[in-house]
Amino acid sequence: MNTSEFRARKKSGPPLVCVTAYDTPFAHLAEEAGVDAILVGDSVGRTTLGYENELPVTIDDIARHTAAVKRGAGSTLVIADLPFMSYVHPDDALRNAATLVQIGGADAVKLEGGSDLAGITELLVDRGFAVMAHVGLTPQTAHRLGGYRLQGAALSSAQAIVDDTNAQATAGAFATVLEMLPARLAKSITAHVAIPTIGIGAGPDCDGQIQVLHDLLGFSSPALRHTRVFTDVAQLTGKALRAYAKEVRAGTFPTEDQSFKGNRGVVNRLTFE
Repeated sequence: MNTSEFRARKKSGPPLVCVTAYDTPFAHLAEEAGVDAILVGDSVGRTTLGYENELPVTIDDIARHTAAVKRGAGSTLVIADLPFMSYVHPDDALRNAATLVQIGGADAVKLEGGSDLAGITELLVDRGFAVMAHVGLTPQTAHRLGGYRLQGAALSSAQAIVDDTNAQATAGAFATVLEMLPARLAKSITAHVAIPTIGIGAGPDCDGQIQVLHDLLGFSSPALRHTRVFTDVAQLTGKALRAYAKEVRAGTFPTEDQSFKGNRGVVNRLTFE
């Protein structure tokens, strides 16, 4: 899928299915499952790199993980996050977007922000980059928004999010993420904006949905309200590792089935002086 096909789905349907991934095996599984787009999110900091939040993630981190995802999902639209403070200045935005596309192989980049960053979006689009916007709760600046909480509940903040979405669409973004918004607000924005809306914690009426892969698989604790554990892979993984450790300690793994005997004559002629 390319960004034009992605955008066309706003009118043609069905809803767009997006998910994060950070490595080749999970990207391959996502592609085989028919996912429409993979986001190499700065959530890699929390899910994979052991950080408390997204802020320490660097452009090199995203480029490296994007390349891994692209190797596993060559036919899926791959979108790479521009991490914290990597796109505040025009020169930085251009250089870092180029890194994600040239080194990482990304098909598009995503930035967080609305009207205040519409100029950056317009610059990137004018230089040939496909840009996805992200409005509502923006994790990179969550501290400014009062933490990880619902946005747009009051009229003033709801109008600001509408204005942010319109500004990004006018600047040339091919789609936007709507995060942690009241479902009614997200539905109204979706009905009035020309580009696809991809919801996370924004109700069922967006043009598509995105979730953090590790949330879907049970690796996040506690589970967040806006997600669901579809299969508890974390529990299954723990069970498998405990079984492995038990058998190694008991001497029941490996068996002959997992071993290579080799040539007895060679072994008998070895010296260990």
